[in-house]
Amino acid sequence: MAAVPLPPIPQSPEGFLNPFLLNGPKGFDEFTPLAENDDTFVRLYLPGVPEECVRVGLSRSKKAVIVYGEAPKVHNHDSSSRKYLTIIKTICTCCDFVGFTFQMSDGVLRLVLSKTCTDPSSCISVLAFCYGEGLSGDNTDDHGKVYESKQLENGSLYVRLDMPGVPKDNFAVTVANGIVKVTGQAPSVSHDSAGRFYSGDVAMLSAPVNIPSRRIKTIAKNGVIRLLIPPL
Repeated sequence: MAAVPLPPIPQSPEGFLNPFLLNGPKGFDEFTPLAENDDTFVRLYLPGVPEECVRVGLSRSKKAVIVYGEAPKVHNHDSSSRKYLTIIKTICTCCDFVGFTFQMSDGVLRLVLSKTCTDPSSCISVLAFCYGEGLSGDNTDDHGKVYESKQLENGSLYVRLDMPGVPKDNFAVTVANGIVKVTGQAPSVSHDSAGRFYSGDVAMLSAPVNIPSRRIKTIAKNGVIRLLIPPL
């Protein structure tokens, strides 16, 4: 008999928008002023986006940094590709962005933004994030659904879930009493405020048995793990 999907747990009242995120920075973005200079560190979740599919640019006005990323379909059972667009604006009228550096890994984009200020006495170091029409594909609500499942004709179950920041060798899949659980550890990188820990039950087998995890085919790539769970 086939496995059946288990929907993600509801969003926690503490504001963890990814229901699998049990510990670590909340939300899809984080920004930190750097004490050693006037630069700002920004972390953005772009699960599924490989390094070669992200573009970062400065607007003509120099008041915004524009981030575009595309997460291609990796498996033919993915419902669609995903496209992200984020605009980071400086609210202060006296500030302009003058440059940036960025690094993309495991579905997380980290930027260091440099700006110049014409009137430091009135400056307010505030950035605004605009997602607008920023995400397309079948996963367009709440910055993208972090979980999808599909029952296949041969009885297998296909599951995709986002755990951005987790390297491919930091995922673990276990099966106990018929419950398929996925965990992932995302280390702190660069100026991240902390690492992140993900965990969740994603499927239930037709019988409360323990099976070796090697029977489940897994693809871990760019902060996304995909499972192909065979029938018993």
